[in-house]
Amino acid sequence: MSTSPLKFLWFLPTYGDSRYIVGGGHGLPAGVAGGARPATLDYLGQIARSAEQLGYIGALTPTGAWCEDAFIVDAMLAGVTKTFKFLVALRPGLISPTLAAQMAASFQRYSNNRLLVNIVVGGEPHEQRAYADFSDKAGRYERADEFLHIVRELWVRPNVNFQGRFYQVENATLPSRPEIAPPLYIGGSSAGAGPVTAKHIDVYLTWGEPTPAVIEKITRIRALAAKTGREVRFGIRLHVITRDTAEAAWAEAERLLQAIDPETIQAVQAGLARSEGEGQRRMLALHNGSKANLEIEPNLWAGFGLVRGGAGTALVGSHREVAEKIKAYHAIGIDEFVLSGVPHLEEAYWFAEGVLPLLQKDGLWSHPHAPARAEKSQVEVPFAPPATLREPVAAAR
Repeated sequence: MSTSPLKFLWFLPTYGDSRYIVGGGHGLPAGVAGGARPATLDYLGQIARSAEQLGYIGALTPTGAWCEDAFIVDAMLAGVTKTFKFLVALRPGLISPTLAAQMAASFQRYSNNRLLVNIVVGGEPHEQRAYADFSDKAGRYERADEFLHIVRELWVRPNVNFQGRFYQVENATLPSRPEIAPPLYIGGSSAGAGPVTAKHIDVYLTWGEPTPAVIEKITRIRALAAKTGREVRFGIRLHVITRDTAEAAWAEAERLLQAIDPETIQAVQAGLARSEGEGQRRMLALHNGSKANLEIEPNLWAGFGLVRGGAGTALVGSHREVAEKIKAYHAIGIDEFVLSGVPHLEEAYWFAEGVLPLLQKDGLWSHPHAPARAEKSQVEVPFAPPATLREPVAAAR
């Protein structure tokens, strides 16, 4: 069981947002399911500022041909936030390791150490080839190993030389090394992810699979890291639908589900079937392209994965039910939760004002900017958003 306090990160939808599930991701074109809110800097900044105020420590920004560039967007949003951290998704092999180390060091310097880096090796060969990368999956993990070795060396050493299979670096230096090396995150169920994690990564992320599968990953990665003399922290990437009652939460899930037509599901599933990613294969196996039996274990719903690549599961339930599910994940070793919702702005409030106070009362979480916040009142008041943000919901699940 983990004894570390819980940390929560949100998500920046740099492909657009909507009151419905927006398709795309992991090799799919953006907007498959429709995105009514463009990914403007004003809107993304609104999400980032709100999340910062609500107590999320940062946000994940995706990478791929279907969204805006993560490094550029987050560098611009750093100026409209104060302490908020940016988990920037980065693909090794598409950029020089020396340049990547320099970009990260600059981000750290000018953001006051607010960069986190999410390593994405890429699981869709057709998308990788669009970026001029024709390597296979095993090769991408081997290349990531060399890439991260060089980057980490540059962050702590004045001069780096390296000769490897993929990279040769001679007398590499940075104009200024980071005061704090950016923590490294990775998610990957493929065999190659384990050794890379054990050698280089600070936080290993899993998608929201059933609990036994998550336990297996944690056990395996922890053992690999121990062999290298390192410890790895663990996080999970999930969507969330939380409401004052379970009936209201499941009615919202049903609203999202009914908005998806069978043709869209078929088209998206055909695209995702091309993926080489083991994690994506596991996500697809949770629903097999069907709207039936999507609650794969209590309060874990696989509906997002019908039209969205990548993370395809959501925590669904009352605020207390979602809090208890989070506590169960924490008990098996998960410390960090990277969450998102529909729409991202409104759902950030539902979760932060509905679930976080319960976790704070249980002594598992504290607001990063107001540690004494819970002492003002011991009375739990159900959260209701402003009338303009409310959705009509059915009375039954």
